[in-house]
Amino acid sequence: MSLSDDIHLLSQLPLFKDMNDDQLRLIAFGADRRVIAAGQMLFRQGSPAESAYVITSGSLELSVTGADGMGRTEAIAGAGALISELALITLVERKFTAIAREDTAIIRITRALFHRLIEEYPSAARLMESRIRDSIADLAAQAASQFHRFS
Repeated sequence: MSLSDDIHLLSQLPLFKDMNDDQLRLIAFGADRRVIAAGQMLFRQGSPAESAYVITSGSLELSVTGADGMGRTEAIAGAGALISELALITLVERKFTAIAREDTAIIRITRALFHRLIEEYPSAARLMESRIRDSIADLAAQAASQFHRFS
């Protein structure tokens, strides 16, 4: 993919929606690109998450290992998916293991690159703050709608 293709892909993601071309260019130019071979692990559940990934082609199986030691597939993430975006904001552990189902191209966005974006573009920081606030409000509403099930 070219830089302009990466910028276009990033602009389609909810996290980066409404960012201007300069902001998207900084992310696209500073990000790493690689191909994960079919069957190879991108990351393991419980490992430190220091970056987010955008899938540009292919797909990843996202699985978790339960307390019983049994693994189960939680989701399949395909082209255009952003995974582990919380890692851009803070240090967290990976909640699942990601394994390529086929040769899968990814863009790796590090926390350091994301912090550079919000330092250089305060408007991007305000946009992220708004998105995070909206996400928390949505989660709170979803939790409240399920409260009756536990009372």
